[in-house]
Amino acid sequence: MVDKIALAPCNGMSANGLVSRVAVGDCRKENENAISICMGSTSADIEGKNNEMLKKYPIVAVNGCPNGCVNKILENKGIDVDGTIPVNEILNEYEVSAKDPFRLDSEAEECVKIIREELSKTIEKLMGL
Repeated sequence: MVDKIALAPCNGMSANGLVSRVAVGDCRKENENAISICMGSTSADIEGKNNEMLKKYPIVAVNGCPNGCVNKILENKGIDVDGTIPVNEILNEYEVSAKDPFRLDSEAEECVKIIREELSKTIEKLMGL
């Protein structure tokens, strides 16, 4: 059984990138089994010094836009991704959207709530709960 799930949020400068980061931060606060990965550090680690740590727990990639950068960065490092949250696709199913890449308004907070709920479901699934 898995005791932790690593969440890898988008670091992009889009409104959904911000939603991704806030949702991961909130999810970590609410779930003692969740940890987060700094994608900036992961991208900059050309020597692969973090790879052992990145392989320790199942990873959920949280992509803000259709480019799937989180998955690509991890795949380029030879790191398997155990789940993917496509923020833009999920939010397209709802009548809310984030608009500002630097600030959350009430509609963006609703987006965070939706993604946080998706993250919680994914964590439960990966942990076998």
